Amino acid sequence: MAFTIVRRLLRRTAAVTAATILTCAAAAAVATPALAAPPKAATLTLDDRVDLQRVEQYLNGIRTLTARFTQYSPDGGTAEGVLYLSRPGHMRFEYDAPSPIMLLADGTWVIYYDKNLKQVTYLPIGSTPAWFLLRNDISLEGDVTITKFERGPGVLRATLVETKHPENGTVTLTLSDKPMELKQWSLVDAQSKTTTVVLSEPRIGAPIDPSVFAFDDPRPHGPQGGQ
Repeated sequence: MAFTIVRRLLRRTAAVTAATILTCAAAAAVATPALAAPPKAATLTLDDRVDLQRVEQYLNGIRTLTARFTQYSPDGGTAEGVLYLSRPGHMRFEYDAPSPIMLLADGTWVIYYDKNLKQVTYLPIGSTPAWFLLRNDISLEGDVTITKFERGPGVLRATLVETKHPENGTVTLTLSDKPMELKQWSLVDAQSKTTTVVLSEPRIGAPIDPSVFAFDDPRPHGPQGGQ
């Protein structure tokens, strides 16, 4: 049911297509009961492991983040807006007009909301490929498998999947180095389609009002779980 609803939303607006960074892979997992093959871990050098430890420490140091974002969807569409992140468990993509879409992780659910149509879709937060970014303690091993690590001039890129649920999609983090800063992430979903979020004007550590992550469901009966 959740997969069908998300596909309809994706067809309605390019902005929703761009929003698949959190939800398209989760919907694909719901629709695909077959077990995926275990992910193949990258062969990492000692220098790679040192850099990945630095990335992990940096990510764990981000308790709150506010930034502008530009989101690139698989069909070539773009959307812009403001990202709010508060760990653990909370994220909000507030899209600029004319997009009517709001995407929210409230600690329990990932919520799509189309303000014009008053349509709402809920998916469990733990089934989304970006869930590891919202955990209280971020680890780049164990529950997560690094499948590729690249180092360029002033840039680090790490591609990872959930170890037990690789069908949720792969996420590639791109960070600048010295100083380290999260620049973008890209999701490749089960259909091999890529969605990328590029950050700008980041503010780390600034207080965020908890009401930013509250959602007042406009429907009479509230959340129905995947509806």
